[in-house]
Amino acid sequence: MNLYYSPGACSIGIHVLLEEIGKPYEPRKVSLKDGEQYKPEFLAINPKAKVPTLVRDDGTVLTEFPAIATWLALTNREKQLLPDSPEAIARVLEALDYIVATIHMQGFSRIFRPGNFAPNEADHEAVKAKGREIFEKGLGVMNKALEGRDYVVDSFSIADVALFYVEFWGAERLKMALPANCAAHYARMKARPAVQKVLQAEGFGT
Repeated sequence: MNLYYSPGACSIGIHVLLEEIGKPYEPRKVSLKDGEQYKPEFLAINPKAKVPTLVRDDGTVLTEFPAIATWLALTNREKQLLPDSPEAIARVLEALDYIVATIHMQGFSRIFRPGNFAPNEADHEAVKAKGREIFEKGLGVMNKALEGRDYVVDSFSIADVALFYVEFWGAERLKMALPANCAAHYARMKARPAVQKVLQAEGFGT
């Protein structure tokens, strides 16, 4: 498989999942800051011009973080990246959707791409402030969900790699103090060998 990723983007979560699974794959860097996602050769693979993008062994392309994460979990059941009970699976997907659709797309995206939400530059600071409010509220929701737990739904799952990437953005890019349970979760994630390997590979090694 080929994983198209950009260093520090949300694709870092899928990068971690692939390392957790341990099957062969090739990481292929796409520099978002240099606009490589808009080059014809990448658009031919993913016309959405987004990462993560996964080209599977049969040549088919899978896009969107939740879809890729779920497919990887379902095709590698022995790794227990999804729990067994319908209730626990629903809770994993509930958290995954909230992290990606709200904390990331509604919160963080406003902070770093205010022009996508307001064409008038005079409004950008207000857009960023709203984004930070959404982002911080989202981490607060996840902080409460982690109460008394090491991971989002008791055992490590695909929801944790999603939470990891927004925690990474909060701690490393926004330089914010994470809520206590999120901070503990972030430290727990950074201690996993797969995460350490990916951070090194993407240029964020400590």
